[in-house]
This record gives sequence, structure tokens and C-alpha cells, in this order.
Amino acid sequence: MKLKRNKSIGIFDSGFGGLNIMKEIVKELPEYDYVYLGDTARVPYGGRSKEVVYDFVKEAVDFLFKNNCELIIVACNTASSDALHKIQQEHLKKYKNKKVLGVIIPVVEHTSLITKNKRVGVIATEGTVLSKSFPREFSKLDSDIKIFQKACPLLVPIIEAGEHNSLWTDLILENYLRELIKKDIDTLVLGCTHYRILEKKIKNVTGKKIKIISEGKVVADKLKDYFKRHKEIEKVLSKKGKREFNSTDTIDKFEKLGSKFFGEKIKVKKVKIN
Repeated sequence: MKLKRNKSIGIFDSGFGGLNIMKEIVKELPEYDYVYLGDTARVPYGGRSKEVVYDFVKEAVDFLFKNNCELIIVACNTASSDALHKIQQEHLKKYKNKKVLGVIIPVVEHTSLITKNKRVGVIATEGTVLSKSFPREFSKLDSDIKIFQKACPLLVPIIEAGEHNSLWTDLILENYLRELIKKDIDTLVLGCTHYRILEKKIKNVTGKKIKIISEGKVVADKLKDYFKRHKEIEKVLSKKGKREFNSTDTIDKFEKLGSKFFGEKIKVKKVKIN
């Protein structure tokens, strides 16, 4: 029996940042249907407990599966760090054949091949840094790679407020990045989806010698490869090129800032997920 192609790819983030991931995925795989969910009413996740983040992610996963998604990308690094494994091991038991994937492992796999001196910097939220997800995943691939992390709690609120082009942001970035540069890193991972919009400013601080790894392109390439290996999922995905954007908070701000993140004008629907 031929399977119907009527399922979408879900992409979830605590706010706008995941639109950077979606932008690159859509660029690489434009034919599929996508449903985006930004939990902007409760952003940022970075300073919250693991238990709270898990509950938030569980609600987001339920919402996206109810909205006809077959596979979900958890674009939020904090959510990937604090909740993804538990979601996969426990919550997915109620969803037969559905998949939930994260962003940390693809980035770690890519970065481990890029670094020359095996000294890698990671900037991320407090939650992601405290979870030690990046050091743990790097150690699985190459125990010789040294990881230097820096929590950057001010960046997500600044970006979500639309203040990322301010001189104040430049000063904050210089302060955050100074000690990582002193560690002689040759690669810097932007361990939060929001940080992609600051990439040029970050490069201005780090200089040309440090390679910047932004998650979007890496995740898009890995997803394309995933579909080649998992035909059973790819076969049920609709190919109408539809894009749906949802926010748990007011839509005016989401449409304005989200359009900048996604690279084109978007229309957003306000939804309730809890």
C-alpha cells in the first residue's frame, strides 16, 4: 500500500532563533511542508530548571504532533541539552514511529572534523553550559578535544528585544569572548540558535583566525542525510512547500523580528500550547 505524503516537519524553539535553523533547512530542502513553533511567551529557557524546560518541550512536542508533524527538530540548544533525551526515551512512547531530533550532536560531529588544534570554544545560555552537553558529546567523539564554554545570559533577551545592533551589544560580546580568545581556540561554536544574527559582530571580535560554527547549515545538511537513511519517514512527508509559523505570544513583534531571522516576510498565528 502506497503511503500518503501528508505529514510536515516541525521546528521548535523558545523564540525566534530557530528561524535561523529553519531558514537553512528550507534552503536545502525547500519542497517539504514545515510548521514552526516559537514559545515566545516563556523565552528565554536558559535560566530555568531542567524540570520546567522538560515540561515546556513536552507541550511543544504535543502541539506539533497534533498539527500533523511526523518529525520534530528541537532547534533550542537549552531544550536539546535539558530535555531531548528524556523526550526521546519516555514521551515518544505515546507516539508510534514519530521522531524528535536535536541540534547539538550534528554540530559536535561537524566541529570535531573542523578544529585543527583541538581547542574549541562554545558560547551558549546558562542552561546549556551547566548541562555540559557540548563537552560530553565532544568527549564521545574525540577525548583530545578541549572545550571552553562561556555562558552568555544577556544575549537572548537583547536579541528578542530587537536591540542586537546596539553599541551595548558590541561591548557585551567583547566581554564574553575575551577569555575564550585567550584560550587559543581555533573554532567557536554558536551554541544558541539566536546567536546566528550576531555572527558578523562576533567575527569582528574574534578575528579571521577563529572559525565560527553556526548551527543552521550543519543541521540542514545532517537532516538531508537523515532522510536518505530513513526512507520510512521521508516517504510520508508532504511536498507542497507550505510554511506555517506559530507563536505563543503576540504576533506583531514575532512577524517583524522573525522575518529578519528567516530572511523573508512571514505571517504568524498566535497559539496556546499549555
